[in-house]
Amino acid sequence: MFLDEFHTLTGEQVRISAEQASRFAKRVAGDYNPIHNPDARRFCVPGDLLFALVLARFGLSQQMSFRFLSMVGDGTPLYFQELDDGRVRVCDEGGKCYLEVERSGDTTRDEAVVEAFTRCYVAFSGKNFPHYLKPLMEQKGVMFNPRRPLVIYDSMGFSLERLDGRAPGLELARSSLEVTGKRGDVLLEFRIASDGEQIGTGSKKLVVSGLCDYDPAAMDDIVDEFYRLKAAHEAET
Repeated sequence: MFLDEFHTLTGEQVRISAEQASRFAKRVAGDYNPIHNPDARRFCVPGDLLFALVLARFGLSQQMSFRFLSMVGDGTPLYFQELDDGRVRVCDEGGKCYLEVERSGDTTRDEAVVEAFTRCYVAFSGKNFPHYLKPLMEQKGVMFNPRRPLVIYDSMGFSLERLDGRAPGLELARSSLEVTGKRGDVLLEFRIASDGEQIGTGSKKLVVSGLCDYDPAAMDDIVDEFYRLKAAHEAET
Protein backbone atom coordinates (compact mmCIF):
# COMPACT_ATOMS: atom_id res chain seq x y z
CA MET A 1 0.00 0.00 0.00
CA PHE A 2 1.37 3.39 -0.98
CA LEU A 3 0.77 4.76 2.54
CA ASP A 4 2.90 2.15 4.30
CA GLU A 5 5.98 4.38 4.50
CA PHE A 6 4.00 7.24 6.05
CA HIS A 7 2.78 5.51 9.22
CA THR A 8 3.62 2.64 11.55
CA LEU A 9 0.96 0.07 12.45
CA THR A 10 1.29 -2.02 15.61
CA GLY A 11 -1.81 -4.15 16.10
CA GLU A 12 -4.65 -1.61 15.94
CA GLN A 13 -2.44 1.30 16.95
CA VAL A 14 -1.25 3.80 14.33
CA ARG A 15 1.69 6.11 14.92
CA ILE A 16 2.89 8.83 12.56
CA SER A 17 6.34 10.24 13.19
CA ALA A 18 7.21 13.82 12.35
CA GLU A 19 9.54 12.56 9.62
CA GLN A 20 6.83 10.37 8.07
CA ALA A 21 4.30 13.20 8.19
CA SER A 22 6.70 15.70 6.65
CA ARG A 23 7.64 13.26 3.89
CA PHE A 24 3.97 12.70 3.03
CA ALA A 25 3.25 16.45 3.00
CA LYS A 26 6.07 17.19 0.57
CA ARG A 27 6.19 14.05 -1.56
CA VAL A 28 2.47 13.27 -1.97
CA ALA A 29 0.66 16.55 -1.28
CA GLY A 30 3.26 19.06 -2.49
CA ASP A 31 2.58 20.88 0.80
CA TYR A 32 5.47 22.95 2.21
CA ASN A 33 3.57 24.48 5.13
CA PRO A 34 6.27 24.89 7.83
CA ILE A 35 3.90 23.47 10.45
CA HIS A 36 4.61 20.03 8.95
CA ASN A 37 8.39 20.32 9.28
CA PRO A 38 9.78 17.87 11.87
CA ASP A 39 11.48 20.66 13.81
CA ALA A 40 8.46 23.00 13.83
CA ARG A 41 7.58 24.33 17.28
CA ARG A 42 3.89 23.73 16.59
CA PHE A 43 4.35 20.64 14.41
CA CYS A 44 1.24 18.72 13.38
CA VAL A 45 0.50 15.75 11.14
CA PRO A 46 -1.15 16.83 7.85
CA GLY A 47 -4.90 16.37 7.94
CA ASP A 48 -4.65 14.95 4.43
CA LEU A 49 -2.60 12.02 5.76
CA LEU A 50 -5.35 11.18 8.26
CA PHE A 51 -7.88 11.52 5.42
CA ALA A 52 -5.83 9.14 3.27
CA LEU A 53 -5.52 6.56 6.06
CA VAL A 54 -9.30 6.61 6.66
CA LEU A 55 -9.99 5.92 2.99
CA ALA A 56 -7.37 3.16 2.86
CA ARG A 57 -8.85 1.46 5.92
CA PHE A 58 -12.61 1.97 5.44
CA GLY A 59 -13.01 2.56 1.71
CA LEU A 60 -14.36 5.42 -0.40
CA SER A 61 -18.05 6.23 0.09
CA GLN A 62 -20.25 8.33 -2.16
CA GLN A 63 -20.86 10.95 0.50
CA MET A 64 -18.19 11.69 3.10
CA SER A 65 -17.54 14.57 5.48
CA PHE A 66 -14.45 15.05 7.63
CA ARG A 67 -14.21 17.29 10.71
CA PHE A 68 -10.73 17.93 12.06
CA LEU A 69 -11.11 18.51 15.78
CA SER A 70 -7.52 18.78 17.00
CA MET A 71 -3.95 18.66 15.71
CA VAL A 72 -2.01 15.38 15.89
CA GLY A 73 1.54 15.60 17.22
CA ASP A 74 4.67 13.56 16.56
CA GLY A 75 4.16 9.87 17.29
CA THR A 76 0.75 10.20 18.95
CA PRO A 77 -0.81 6.70 19.31
CA LEU A 78 -4.01 6.72 17.23
CA TYR A 79 -6.94 4.33 16.91
CA PHE A 80 -9.25 4.35 13.87
CA GLN A 81 -12.66 3.29 15.18
CA GLU A 82 -15.79 2.46 13.19
CA LEU A 83 -18.95 3.12 15.22
CA ASP A 84 -22.24 1.24 14.97
CA ASP A 85 -23.81 4.07 12.96
CA GLY A 86 -21.04 3.96 10.36
CA ARG A 87 -19.18 7.02 11.58
CA VAL A 88 -15.41 6.81 11.91
CA ARG A 89 -13.44 8.44 14.71
CA VAL A 90 -9.69 8.83 15.04
CA CYS A 91 -8.80 9.03 18.74
CA ASP A 92 -5.83 8.60 21.04
CA GLU A 93 -5.45 6.29 24.03
CA GLY A 94 -7.16 8.78 26.32
CA GLY A 95 -10.23 9.07 24.08
CA LYS A 96 -9.37 12.49 22.64
CA CYS A 97 -10.84 12.71 19.14
CA TYR A 98 -8.82 14.28 16.35
CA LEU A 99 -10.99 13.48 13.34
CA GLU A 100 -14.63 12.53 12.90
CA VAL A 101 -15.97 11.15 9.62
CA GLU A 102 -19.56 10.73 8.47
CA ARG A 103 -20.36 8.69 5.38
CA SER A 104 -23.32 7.41 3.41
CA GLY A 105 -24.19 5.84 0.08
CA ASP A 106 -22.32 3.01 -1.59
CA THR A 107 -18.73 2.23 -0.65
CA THR A 108 -15.87 0.81 -2.72
CA ARG A 109 -12.73 -0.83 -1.36
CA ASP A 110 -11.18 -1.22 -4.81
CA GLU A 111 -7.56 -0.31 -4.00
CA ALA A 112 -6.89 1.27 -7.40
CA VAL A 113 -9.98 3.47 -7.19
CA VAL A 114 -9.33 4.48 -3.56
CA GLU A 115 -5.68 5.32 -4.21
CA ALA A 116 -6.48 7.30 -7.37
CA PHE A 117 -9.09 9.39 -5.55
CA THR A 118 -6.81 9.86 -2.54
CA ARG A 119 -3.90 11.03 -4.66
CA CYS A 120 -5.97 13.46 -6.74
CA TYR A 121 -7.64 15.01 -3.68
CA VAL A 122 -4.41 15.32 -1.70
CA ALA A 123 -2.63 16.90 -4.68
CA PHE A 124 -5.46 19.44 -4.95
CA SER A 125 -5.53 20.04 -1.21
CA GLY A 126 -1.77 20.57 -1.05
CA LYS A 127 -2.13 23.64 -3.25
CA ASN A 128 -3.74 25.70 -0.46
CA PHE A 129 -0.77 28.04 -0.47
CA PRO A 130 0.16 29.92 -2.47
CA HIS A 131 -2.16 28.83 -5.28
CA TYR A 132 -5.53 29.46 -3.61
CA LEU A 133 -4.85 31.47 -0.46
CA LYS A 134 -2.59 34.19 -1.80
CA PRO A 135 -5.14 35.63 -4.30
CA LEU A 136 -7.89 35.56 -1.66
CA MET A 137 -5.80 37.32 0.97
CA GLU A 138 -4.55 39.89 -1.53
CA GLN A 139 -8.13 40.61 -2.57
CA LYS A 140 -9.23 41.12 1.05
CA GLY A 141 -6.14 43.12 2.03
CA VAL A 142 -5.12 40.71 4.80
CA MET A 143 -2.52 38.00 5.35
CA PHE A 144 -1.29 35.65 8.05
CA ASN A 145 1.54 36.69 10.33
CA PRO A 146 4.67 36.22 8.18
CA ARG A 147 6.69 35.19 11.24
CA ARG A 148 4.13 32.62 12.41
CA PRO A 149 1.90 31.62 9.48
CA LEU A 150 -0.91 29.45 10.80
CA VAL A 151 -3.44 27.82 8.46
CA ILE A 152 -5.58 25.11 10.06
CA TYR A 153 -7.61 22.43 8.27
CA ASP A 154 -11.16 22.68 9.64
CA SER A 155 -13.30 20.35 7.54
CA MET A 156 -13.99 18.94 4.08
CA GLY A 157 -16.67 16.92 2.35
CA PHE A 158 -17.68 15.59 -1.03
CA SER A 159 -20.47 13.83 -2.89
CA LEU A 160 -19.85 11.40 -5.75
CA GLU A 161 -22.41 10.26 -8.28
CA ARG A 162 -20.45 7.07 -8.93
CA LEU A 163 -17.40 5.27 -7.60
CA ASP A 164 -15.74 3.83 -10.68
CA GLY A 165 -13.50 6.78 -11.56
CA ARG A 166 -10.00 5.34 -12.07
CA ALA A 167 -8.42 8.60 -13.26
CA PRO A 168 -10.26 11.31 -11.31
CA GLY A 169 -9.25 14.94 -11.25
CA LEU A 170 -10.20 17.88 -9.04
CA GLU A 171 -10.43 21.50 -10.05
CA LEU A 172 -11.30 24.61 -8.06
CA ALA A 173 -14.82 25.86 -8.76
CA ARG A 174 -15.16 28.78 -6.31
CA SER A 175 -13.21 30.23 -3.42
CA SER A 176 -14.05 32.76 -0.71
CA LEU A 177 -12.54 34.32 2.40
CA GLU A 178 -14.60 35.76 5.25
CA VAL A 179 -12.66 37.95 7.67
CA THR A 180 -13.70 38.41 11.30
CA GLY A 181 -11.13 40.37 13.24
CA LYS A 182 -7.86 38.46 13.13
CA ARG A 183 -9.52 35.26 11.90
CA GLY A 184 -10.27 34.27 8.34
CA ASP A 185 -12.54 31.44 7.17
CA VAL A 186 -11.60 30.11 3.75
CA LEU A 187 -14.00 28.01 1.66
CA LEU A 188 -12.68 26.16 -1.37
CA GLU A 189 -15.33 24.50 -3.54
CA PHE A 190 -14.26 21.96 -6.13
CA ARG A 191 -15.52 19.78 -8.95
CA ILE A 192 -14.55 16.14 -9.37
CA ALA A 193 -14.30 14.75 -12.91
CA SER A 194 -13.31 11.48 -14.57
CA ASP A 195 -12.76 10.95 -18.30
CA GLY A 196 -14.00 14.47 -18.98
CA GLU A 197 -17.30 13.95 -17.13
CA GLN A 198 -18.20 15.56 -13.83
CA ILE A 199 -18.86 12.87 -11.23
CA GLY A 200 -19.03 14.89 -8.04
CA THR A 201 -18.52 18.07 -6.05
CA GLY A 202 -17.00 18.96 -2.71
CA SER A 203 -15.68 21.70 -0.48
CA LYS A 204 -12.91 22.33 2.02
CA LYS A 205 -12.79 24.82 4.89
CA LEU A 206 -9.62 26.34 6.32
CA VAL A 207 -9.07 28.73 9.20
CA VAL A 208 -6.35 31.37 8.95
CA SER A 209 -5.32 32.83 12.32
CA GLY A 210 -3.41 35.97 13.32
CA LEU A 211 -4.46 38.06 10.33
CA CYS A 212 -2.72 41.37 9.71
CA ASP A 213 -2.65 43.93 6.90
CA TYR A 214 -1.49 42.60 3.55
CA ASP A 215 2.18 43.34 2.90
CA PRO A 216 3.18 42.61 -0.72
CA ALA A 217 6.91 42.46 0.05
CA ALA A 218 6.42 40.11 3.01
CA MET A 219 4.10 37.90 0.95
CA ASP A 220 6.62 37.78 -1.89
CA ASP A 221 9.26 36.58 0.59
CA ILE A 222 6.94 33.81 1.85
CA VAL A 223 6.12 32.67 -1.69
CA ASP A 224 9.82 32.72 -2.62
CA GLU A 225 10.58 30.58 0.43
CA PHE A 226 7.82 28.13 -0.57
CA TYR A 227 9.36 27.61 -4.00
CA ARG A 228 12.88 27.45 -2.54
CA LEU A 229 11.79 24.62 -0.24
CA LYS A 230 9.98 22.90 -3.09
CA ALA A 231 13.06 23.07 -5.34
CA ALA A 232 15.36 21.87 -2.55
CA HIS A 233 13.11 18.87 -1.82
CA GLU A 234 12.79 17.95 -5.49
CA ALA A 235 16.57 18.12 -5.86
CA GLU A 236 16.94 15.56 -3.04
CA THR A 237 14.48 13.06 -4.51
